Amino acid sequence: MTRIVHQLSLNENCSPPLPGVREALLGSVDQVHLTLDALADGLAAELAGHLGVAAERVVAGAGSGALLQQFLAAHCGPGSEVVHTWPSFEMYPLLIRNAHARPVAVPAPDDRQDLAAVAAAVTPETKVVLLCNPNNPTGEVLGADRLRALLEALPPHVLVLVDEAYREFADPAAVADAVELAATDDRVVVVRTFSKSHGLLGLRVGYLVGAADVVAPVRRTTPFYRVPTVAQAAAVAALAAGPRMRRQCERVAAERDRVRAGLLELGFDVPPSGGNFLWLRLGARNQEFVAHLAEHGIAVRVLAGGAGVRVSTGTPEANDAVLRAAALFASAPAPAPALAATNDR
Repeated sequence: MTRIVHQLSLNENCSPPLPGVREALLGSVDQVHLTLDALADGLAAELAGHLGVAAERVVAGAGSGALLQQFLAAHCGPGSEVVHTWPSFEMYPLLIRNAHARPVAVPAPDDRQDLAAVAAAVTPETKVVLLCNPNNPTGEVLGADRLRALLEALPPHVLVLVDEAYREFADPAAVADAVELAATDDRVVVVRTFSKSHGLLGLRVGYLVGAADVVAPVRRTTPFYRVPTVAQAAAVAALAAGPRMRRQCERVAAERDRVRAGLLELGFDVPPSGGNFLWLRLGARNQEFVAHLAEHGIAVRVLAGGAGVRVSTGTPEANDAVLRAAALFASAPAPAPALAATNDR
């Protein structure tokens, strides 16, 4: 078996740690035996100041995944429904079922989220509409106008939870800012993470922003989803390194677009992406492509029940390896389709 050299299946940020993060981690090590800020109120206050919102509107948590689970558990339950688009983050159905709610997946024609169909899927049992923007794994970016149109079409009892895990890799002029939308519509709640843009994947830090009475039930569960002391320190340092973070994300986006241009030249079907990944649609050859890249030391993934292949953006070296392997795949003849079995006896 070929050794994997380039891990491009996990949407990791290949950029180096941001300035101040290492020092913050080392500086907090000698205090790990102390309780200190158990509920990360200091981090939440830093985030509130950074976002220009009241501290009561922000909850810091152990990554965006944990906060999604906390939110769904707080606002859903048996007999309730959560509507989400598909393909989207593969963990959404599991998180929804963990909250004893029923996931309602709305298919996306040509992998573009159909927000009119989302609104049409809402019933009196719907508690939450869950959207990923930019969408993982397709990379689609939703603008503010599309989200406002969805809000206008939804009944007042439905909350809109926007997962913005990858927004820093998107064009800021194109991607909706759910925090801004939440400032004027109490139904909007946004979850963000330090895992991708800020490179703190191994520390698990995220935050939730929304109306005070909407986030309050989530805050009550924070003692059980605590942000570790060292992670709080790293997040505060990373937040202060905002300009460097944005430059690094811009470089990742430039590499992503370079790889997409190369794949398009080779004849692959690759829609534009606002994340740190690309979405390749090869139909029946999805798994064959994954196996081919693995033979060349590159790990990528088939997702959404086989709808496509997600290729994370790595270092320039890794991205060059993807393009070389993809060129070999494109130049090789496709396997002949299997003949249908016949019974001529």
